[in-house]
Amino acid sequence: MATYTSKALFRGAATTTLTTTLYTVPSSTTTVVTEIMVANTASSSATFTVYLNGTIIANTITVGANDTQIISCKQPIAATQTIQGGASATTVNLSISGVEIS
Repeated sequence: MATYTSKALFRGAATTTLTTTLYTVPSSTTTVVTEIMVANTASSSATFTVYLNGTIIANTITVGANDTQIISCKQPIAATQTIQGGASATTVNLSISGVEIS
């Protein structure tokens, strides 16, 4: 029988490298990404990009000064696949939530 584990897949400041690996699905596991929250703590706008296994799902999305963007989704990614992303400034924080199924 499958085990479902709700999990914070990534929480932290973004790098300015847009292809930074934020999470890798463990072997023998499928992960469903359920929500991506992006907060900008700066007094000027910034942008962010997120990939699911090499496919862009959020491309240079603007998040306003001292604002938050929320992407609600139900996207599965398979064992060893990745979530990658980054932002135009390190003042952008990412919180990615999901469910691991093993």
